[in-house]
Amino acid sequence: MNIALLLSGGVDSAVATHLLMERGLRPDLFYIKIGMDGDDELTCTAEEDIELCQAMARRYGLPLEVIDLQKEYWDRVVSYTMDHVRRGLTPNPDVMCNRLIKFGAFEERVGHAYDRICTGHYARTIRDNEVFSDPRSGESADLSAHHTWLGTAPDPVKDQTDFLAQLEPRQVEKIMLPLGHLQKDEVRRIAVENRLAPARRKDSQGICFLGKINYNDFVRRFLGERTGDVIEIETGKKVGEHKGYWFHTIGQRKGLGLGGGPWFVVKKDLEANILYVSHGYDNLLQYGRSFNLAGFHFLTGDPWAAEGTFDITFKVRHTDRWRKGLLTRTADGGYHIDGEAPIQGIAPGQFGVIYTPDGRVCIGSGEISV
Repeated sequence: MNIALLLSGGVDSAVATHLLMERGLRPDLFYIKIGMDGDDELTCTAEEDIELCQAMARRYGLPLEVIDLQKEYWDRVVSYTMDHVRRGLTPNPDVMCNRLIKFGAFEERVGHAYDRICTGHYARTIRDNEVFSDPRSGESADLSAHHTWLGTAPDPVKDQTDFLAQLEPRQVEKIMLPLGHLQKDEVRRIAVENRLAPARRKDSQGICFLGKINYNDFVRRFLGERTGDVIEIETGKKVGEHKGYWFHTIGQRKGLGLGGGPWFVVKKDLEANILYVSHGYDNLLQYGRSFNLAGFHFLTGDPWAAEGTFDITFKVRHTDRWRKGLLTRTADGGYHIDGEAPIQGIAPGQFGVIYTPDGRVCIGSGEISV
């Protein structure tokens, strides 16, 4: 079996390499470069990353190649991000990076020559005959051995199925996930015990291509600033000013620069450039139960054969909590979610990720619209 393993310079992909070697598999190693050259602030930690990847390659006698996908990242992921921000939506570039770059552009450039693409994501692949049932219809859907389904990791805090929920079925078929059965502390222990180069390295935070630059500073380079009013939605009173609605997202609490908090962003008027906020934790305006999913994308296949309402679990952001709800498939082919409990900060543009009722299998995702 020919395996391409994507190294990041972090502990997770390093342990993935170690585990494959323990199984007698010798992957080819690849580091994907996506940071922007020519701008020190926009340079990711690529130099340090590559040094750690080289140390792993030397340790196991494996080939390492650096694949430059900067242009593809800029054209596909950054353009998607700026388009969503400009339209007042909340993008998720990490989700689209997986679909369009790690399993997209890389596949086009190199990955097509390999049987499997291996990463250090915390998720599982399910290739056995398994069945999950829908108690409302009494019917069941077969998770066939002829297909690969994406299963959640045992570590709910580190589970990353939501970051993989926009993959194409052909991408899911090729993915290999050695860490899917492990807890994060087990991964760190394996790295330390085997003295892997990134063993003590901290987990990365934020969007890699930004490097040292602040996200708002990056957005400012493209969209500039446009001063507008911040209005308390209950009273209509002006409580401050903002520098552009594109710097803020629904549900945001920090970074508003308002006194007497806490304040939460609950609404944006794009035409008037007004940001509406609510004061206090318990205001019902901060919460919602239902939303639509635009352009729903199935990871493997549609487990619901007909129109109707189905029990599901779901996420609206990266969290260790799966929420219970009902998914309704409408006559026009759309999808609507009704949550069992109120949800704070439902942000249009983010992905609503759908799971089986027991939360074991990720079915797919769509963009939230309300």
